Amino acid sequence: MPIGVPKVPYQLPGSAYTEWIDIYNRLYRERIIFLGKEVDDDIANQIIAVMLYLDSEDNNKDIYLYINSPGGSVTAGMAIYDTMQHIKSDVVTICVGLAASMGSFLLAAGKKGKRLALPHSRIMIHQPSGGTRGQATDIEIEAREILRIRHQLNQIYAQNTGKPLEKIEKDMDRDFFMSAPEAKDYGLIDRVIEERAA
Repeated sequence: MPIGVPKVPYQLPGSAYTEWIDIYNRLYRERIIFLGKEVDDDIANQIIAVMLYLDSEDNNKDIYLYINSPGGSVTAGMAIYDTMQHIKSDVVTICVGLAASMGSFLLAAGKKGKRLALPHSRIMIHQPSGGTRGQATDIEIEAREILRIRHQLNQIYAQNTGKPLEKIEKDMDRDFFMSAPEAKDYGLIDRVIEERAA
């Protein structure tokens, strides 16, 4: 039986009253965003909106993006990525559980030095996948586009990891799973969080 979205008490600044808000809205107030599902247009638009709002509120404070995602839409993920690069606030990325496919892409896109993973996290990179139907010319157009996207993703992974493009291309040819320490050695993250800071 699903538990739904928990509600927590929150007292608005300057208010004498406490109200119950859902936990995600409470986390937003602490500049924490949680990506805990497949990346699609809806979740991307929500994350982008929150990032833009938090950045406009105070662009000197970090935004924390917790990721537990199997991946998802490349276009939706690229929209989040572009927003992360556009805003002035540093985006700290933290893998909890799984950051696969577009999830690992966003994990590696955090501010260098602030890309983290919990010790038992799994990180997976691979090439984008797609499918289409229709006339031969339509299929040819789609094939060219997915190859262009693959090259673009490979270049960004190479830039964010410091690995040669040829190695990224080889490793992304099939599902390539890493533990948190392996992801650190690979350059996808900067640190494995062993214990919570006091």
